[in-house]
Amino acid sequence: MTELGKLYGLGIGPGDPELLTLKAHRILTTVPIIAYPASENGKSLARAIAAEFIRSDQIEIPIHLPFNVNESSAPYYDQAAEQIGEHLKTGQDVAVLCEGEPMLYGSFMYIFQRLSGQFPTEVVPGISSTLASAAMLGVPLTYRHDVLSIIPATLDEIKLRDRLIVADAAVIIKLGRHFAKVRKILDELGLLERSLYIERATQTEQKIIDITEVEAKEVPYWSLILIPSN
Repeated sequence: MTELGKLYGLGIGPGDPELLTLKAHRILTTVPIIAYPASENGKSLARAIAAEFIRSDQIEIPIHLPFNVNESSAPYYDQAAEQIGEHLKTGQDVAVLCEGEPMLYGSFMYIFQRLSGQFPTEVVPGISSTLASAAMLGVPLTYRHDVLSIIPATLDEIKLRDRLIVADAAVIIKLGRHFAKVRKILDELGLLERSLYIERATQTEQKIIDITEVEAKEVPYWSLILIPSN
């Protein structure tokens, strides 16, 4: 009977290739097969981060995900899991690249849910953009007994407001088209002055902009607002 391959979930950090952990680098450069999330046009931030470490003889499996937020990504993950599983069944190890931290809003979670019960699996933690952003902005997130809240901007206004009212410190992620809504709530709660905006943290295209000068229509998905503790 053929020994099963091992599934790896590699956290590869927020953008700077030098923030890859030694363990992630070792696995990335030795496995025969790598997979990574990609847009329908083939672009992949995960692959771009790891590009200089990918060998020409490695098999690559792009996990194409839909642009349309109203379209379910489940069938795409089903297809990718089936494809990855076929390689694992033949004894080949597969590393799935995941921006940031795989178990914190990471795309790898959906592959993990589908395959970890069938194959040996190891998750390698990565640096999350939520924490890297604090370093890039040069502000401590929390002190002593403060509670940090990580809040998706996709929440409706009522839930978003309720979460922010009780937060000692917060990171608001997945901004994109939700920026205007978030900015309005921050203004209403008197939090705008404390709020710091950054996009594409640690990447070569990183931008830190005064939140009052941010153009809502130009805010990318890879951006966040950090509200440090008082």
